[in-house]
Amino acid sequence: MNYYIINKPYKVISQFTTTHLNKKCLDSLGFQFPKNVYPVGRLDENSEGLLILTNDKNLNYKLLNPEFNHKRIYLCQLQGIITNEALKEMESGISIALDTGAYITKPCKAKKVKKPERLPPRDHPVSESLPTSWIELTLTEGKYHQVRKMAAGVGFPCIRLIRIAIEDIRLENMQPGDVRELKRDAVYKRLNIAIE
Repeated sequence: MNYYIINKPYKVISQFTTTHLNKKCLDSLGFQFPKNVYPVGRLDENSEGLLILTNDKNLNYKLLNPEFNHKRIYLCQLQGIITNEALKEMESGISIALDTGAYITKPCKAKKVKKPERLPPRDHPVSESLPTSWIELTLTEGKYHQVRKMAAGVGFPCIRLIRIAIEDIRLENMQPGDVRELKRDAVYKRLNIAIE
């Protein structure tokens, strides 16, 4: 089995091939992944940060199944200055639209944080003249565009989104495009999953 973590850059899609000529895929990172690895969960094209790749189907099942409540931590830059009321609303669960209809998000943790000091620059930077705020959001589920829908739902659209951790696996000092290979025991331990 193979286990990798990457810092997915902005404007790269979470797959290895695409029919869109103007889209960048994971193979653009210049790393020779084994043919049978795939992302566990995804980040949309405009999101950045931690992505796990593996060919371990058990890990895929355990990590993506919401009954196991694995934490995913995001840094979000929001348009406007977030209020305590909006944070509480996000924490208690809000209604977001999914293809299957309205969905109430699970309770989560949301807190305002300072702008990260050593944040890697990205293409298409956010204008410094816009009033923005940063929050750290900890979820135990991952619905389609959930973070963006939650932020918009409380009136503070997300303009930059970075996943910084999944359980105890963190980006730390990884730069966009960096790839690290991990050992199975370390991955399971840091994800708080028992090895069967």
